[in-house]
Amino acid sequence: MKINAGEIRVGMLLEYKNDLWQVLKTQHVKPGKGGAFAQVEMKSVNKNTKLNERFRSSETVEKASLDETTFNYLYNDEVNYFFMNPKTFEQIEIKKEIIGDKGKLLTENLEVSINFYNENPIWIELPNQVQCKIETTDAALKGQTISSSYKPATLENGLNIQVPPFIEVGDEIVVDTRNLEYVKKI
Repeated sequence: MKINAGEIRVGMLLEYKNDLWQVLKTQHVKPGKGGAFAQVEMKSVNKNTKLNERFRSSETVEKASLDETTFNYLYNDEVNYFFMNPKTFEQIEIKKEIIGDKGKLLTENLEVSINFYNENPIWIELPNQVQCKIETTDAALKGQTISSSYKPATLENGLNIQVPPFIEVGDEIVVDTRNLEYVKKI
């Protein structure tokens, strides 16, 4: 689907120069002389390279059409994560490098959305919030709220995040999957 350069938004996938690019940053620039343009920073989905490109407002770019399907997480091995479609019971595997750090937040039967491009899985969306358990954290010291009100903690899945001082080892918390930040205690 063709879109104008002014419609490019962060997170979109574009087909450009025979590759698939994810938009990281976009800025609309209107110089004093000449026409307006969109300054776009993109990352290649396949090659993991970055590209800065200027598109004039009158130009059109090809927005990638993706198929989004809901899957349940099953398990993982050294190389892949395994998912099952709850409607067809079809199982797929996705390489760990495609999912990255988000893979540590996967729990059994967690429902995720997987985006496919030409029937290849390229992107996974977790629910916005997931429950995690605190494995280790520092003890909160009284009167230490002057500098920072957050302290480091390690979750059961190995992720390190910042939590408020009242959180202790063994507490169940909610973590935002988009920015890996503490939301609330359960």
